[in-house]
Amino acid sequence: MPIAVTDYNHVRLTVSDIERSRSFYDSVFGFDVAYAWDPDADEETKKALWFLFGGVIYKFGGGLLGLRPVAPSDDTFAEDRCGLDHLSFTVDTRAALEDAVKTLDELGIAHEGIKDAGPGLSIVEFRDPDNIALELSGPDK
Repeated sequence: MPIAVTDYNHVRLTVSDIERSRSFYDSVFGFDVAYAWDPDADEETKKALWFLFGGVIYKFGGGLLGLRPVAPSDDTFAEDRCGLDHLSFTVDTRAALEDAVKTLDELGIAHEGIKDAGPGLSIVEFRDPDNIALELSGPDK
């Protein structure tokens, strides 16, 4: 019998530089921070937040997105290896995709523009500072 899941809970991305990654995700998405590592926190707090691995967890929609800074500084993401191919976020309208393109342009983030991805679906593809493939998905009209 299949496992009856109702939604996803979280995704955690391994990154090489937490400050650089936080700056990127904060400026692109502006997600609310659920938990963040503070290197100056007291030992009790650090012990309670061990699950952050020095990173941050954002809350949005029905789930969480974590950034875990444990990759070597010279490591880079490659979607052709086992594991994650890309991470896609939903926007509600075509206008939201168009606004996202403007935001990415203003932030100097390279992207491939809005693409037709099949009946009823348009996407915008771009990458984070560790080369992790990100996508925005929305309606085509």
